[in-house]
Amino acid sequence: MLKNFINEKYLSEENINILKNNYIEAKPFNHIEINDFFKSEILNTVLNNFPDLNKLNSYKKENLNEKKIGLEDQSLMPKDISNFISFLNSGPFLKYVQKITNINETLISDPYLSGGGLHETKNGGFLKIHSDFYIHRHLKLDRRLNLLIYLNNDWKEEYGGYLELWDKNMKNCKKKISINFNKIFIFSTND
Repeated sequence: MLKNFINEKYLSEENINILKNNYIEAKPFNHIEINDFFKSEILNTVLNNFPDLNKLNSYKKENLNEKKIGLEDQSLMPKDISNFISFLNSGPFLKYVQKITNINETLISDPYLSGGGLHETKNGGFLKIHSDFYIHRHLKLDRRLNLLIYLNNDWKEEYGGYLELWDKNMKNCKKKISINFNKIFIFSTND
């Protein structure tokens, strides 16, 4: 199942161990960015079927901290995207992510896509410095990980919009991540 979605170079035990070491050693908190993680045809299908979130959304946020649109309701997503999200919530994928992140407890997917699903930040949109929630709103379980998948196939540095990693006190930016097509970013979510 994994080989149908993930580029094979990331499936060998040797490369999984390299990813795990990179994740564990990352600063300012556990994270990893991986380029060309999924098979490009999979993400091209997702991109080509990405709905107009101005018309179809679970929420539209426009306040001092963020300006973006999101869709958490999987039943409203195009079939190809819904199938991809089902794969991301599947046991085989969760076990794979568990190996990379070196988490000993069993990971449980989020059937509500709370804070997840599809997100779109258009020109002029933003998401300011913040710490993600770490207790799931519905399940009341610890939210252990966040996985971001970028679909920006024409992103240029001059656009800005990097993913920035800040220190625990949110005083200093420690790292900037470019947001290129088929890059994933996995990070720990905790207090």
